[in-house]
Amino acid sequence: MPPESETTGRYLVLLRKEKPADGVRRLKQLAGVRILHSRGRRSRPVVPGEHCAVVFDHIGVALLSCPPQSQVKLAEAAKEQGAILAVEPERRVHANPAGGSDLDAYLRGYRDAVEDLTRRLSNDAMQNAASLVDDTVTWGVRAVAADRSAFTGKGIRVAVLDTGLDLEHPDFAGRTINAQSFIEGQTAQDGNGHGTHCAGIAAGPLTPVEGPRYGVAGEAELYVGKVLSDEGAGADGTVLQGIDWAIENGCHVLSLSLGSAMQPGQGYSAVFEAVAQRALAAGTLIVAAAGNESSRPEYIAPVGHPANCPSILAVGAVDRNLKVAPFSCGGIDSDGGEVDMAAPGVDIHSAWPVPQEHHTISGTSMATPFVAGVAALHAQADPDARGRALGERVLQTVQKLEEPERDVGAGLVQAPSVQTALKP
Repeated sequence: MPPESETTGRYLVLLRKEKPADGVRRLKQLAGVRILHSRGRRSRPVVPGEHCAVVFDHIGVALLSCPPQSQVKLAEAAKEQGAILAVEPERRVHANPAGGSDLDAYLRGYRDAVEDLTRRLSNDAMQNAASLVDDTVTWGVRAVAADRSAFTGKGIRVAVLDTGLDLEHPDFAGRTINAQSFIEGQTAQDGNGHGTHCAGIAAGPLTPVEGPRYGVAGEAELYVGKVLSDEGAGADGTVLQGIDWAIENGCHVLSLSLGSAMQPGQGYSAVFEAVAQRALAAGTLIVAAAGNESSRPEYIAPVGHPANCPSILAVGAVDRNLKVAPFSCGGIDSDGGEVDMAAPGVDIHSAWPVPQEHHTISGTSMATPFVAGVAALHAQADPDARGRALGERVLQTVQKLEEPERDVGAGLVQAPSVQTALKP
């Protein structure tokens, strides 16, 4: 169970997917409230405080803010494994650059990353780094081989759930952006920068107005869900509503550069694991940031929520020498707590709200959209690779690294070449 300081006082209720109507009826019976459904409410977000219970229909989860006696009844019902399968407290979640939402921690993480990079720049490392330098593309795009791939993500829908997007950014001018805010009182316009940076990595243009290419799947159809406020804060409920929306819109890949820290040995969320499985069945692959709570080499933190769910791809960060970033969480817990793969996450250049337009930051938040963008390229390369099959394809085509599997999983994510795309 997460500490009370990291919960909202609301609860998540997992309904049996096979018979959702039975779950809704049971929920009404136990909570004694009228149920609001998210289905068909694309025009505005569901505000949890306005309603005692909201059901996200496509993923079969209800967000509940009711008196304690109702929560006790639901918890008892979940033990019966009938129409209601699980009840969990709703966690707070945060944008996930290096150091999370705390500025001092962010600066410490960035400092550690720079010091670690300097320490590792031996002659051999310098030669390796030089191979990733190109004035026309960023080192991250080069490292994942997106600039050498024949695929651009065309026809593939990529959802980035974050702080929104700068809808006036010149690099996205003339492009159709499907944007929706799930934060009360705020539009999908990004007032933080984190979301714009992540969306730029996943699906920024093949040729920006100025500067090097920084985006992976430049012709993907971009869906932007604002599930974190302009302050970079949110909760499980807004994230789940964003996932529900992405599945409703047929998104093939969903990028989550957000989360909350976990303690060693703390289990994953049964609700988010079920949602991830249901997303895979619907053809949607979820990719999430492993987290930035480590301070290597002294301390390695476990993979955070919700990336620690077995059916979500957890992404760690590496620097341009392909060494694990000092802040990147590690797979110290089994049964879902593993890092699945790694991607560039140190000194990453991408889009930023105007007037700045571009910015360079670090974090597993930056590594995650690299994987989402590469997954979109694989999805374009193989129309049969959807859901779980797409995740397997991405894992099978990584570049092996010298770092421990605990830290980088299967290896460095790689874009498909024509040859890999033709493999059965």
